[in-house]
Amino acid sequence: MTVLGRLDSIYRRTGANLPTGDPRPSHGAEMEGYFWRVTDMAHQRVLVVLCGVNRHPDGDWATVAMAAHPGGFVRSAVLDGASAAPDRFLVTAGDGAFTATDTDVHVDLGPDARADLSLSRPVTWPLALGAGGVFSALPFLGQYWHPHLLGGAADGNVHVGDREWEIIDADVYAEKNWGAGFPEQWWWGQAQGFDRPDVCVAFGGGLLTAGPLSANVGGLVVRIGAKVIRLTPPFSRVRSETDGQRWDVDGRGHGYRVHIIGQGVGEPHVLPVPLPAQRRNIDTDFEFLAGHLSVEVSGRLEYRGESNLAALEIGHRPTTQEKAQP
Repeated sequence: MTVLGRLDSIYRRTGANLPTGDPRPSHGAEMEGYFWRVTDMAHQRVLVVLCGVNRHPDGDWATVAMAAHPGGFVRSAVLDGASAAPDRFLVTAGDGAFTATDTDVHVDLGPDARADLSLSRPVTWPLALGAGGVFSALPFLGQYWHPHLLGGAADGNVHVGDREWEIIDADVYAEKNWGAGFPEQWWWGQAQGFDRPDVCVAFGGGLLTAGPLSANVGGLVVRIGAKVIRLTPPFSRVRSETDGQRWDVDGRGHGYRVHIIGQGVGEPHVLPVPLPAQRRNIDTDFEFLAGHLSVEVSGRLEYRGESNLAALEIGHRPTTQEKAQP
């Protein structure tokens, strides 16, 4: 390993990444979370796959889940034998029940909860610093977030309940979050399915901690064609408000203003949140898989668009009573 490679490896153990570093391999954090979202515009369908690798003295374990729209399908599981490689993008769990690389995602939670996806034509993160901007390079933060796939094609077969889907050339998005666990509260959204296939929107926020300090921090990312706009503190101002039904995000900086309005439609899917020390999941994450989202970009670049297949999420860390439940 080169000197730079050794330096990068040491720095990654703090949770941070050096500029141009790859956030996808494991940092050795208490939780390493991986998330994929497939938007099938042709059939108005959405598929979500997630895997969280959680550290535990008795052996690392995984939170694995699938969710789909339409139909309200959710399936989750606790899987032993979880691993995320520190030197490449490889995530495995459950003795073959879950495997993911940069080109394939395989999930098998039973005959009615399976997905085999092949990913191609990836639109990867183009900037030197990650989605958190300067926060991506700061060590020992409680949580890090990075969307590493802002477009591409997904193909494959999916079983959700009594339905079988053939996925052909659908849009795909992928991200990773890692750290000591989920923040006390968080909000998030992501959308493709606009009038242009080369548009992707993602935003998030929550209570960011660093030792005794904490603050509510939000950020957003918009891809329009070959241009990726990242607005994060301290060089941009991002204001976020949500009541669990409506999301209002306004970001300004670097010559841009981005205004996002999201509206939940129907009932949210309930997704699992891991309790790493207890080797179990708890349902405190609420996500609309097909909400309505509008985005308006002005300034150095102009764009206005809408999607009816947007993800809109709000969640909270378990309360003391919830943690104590078996």
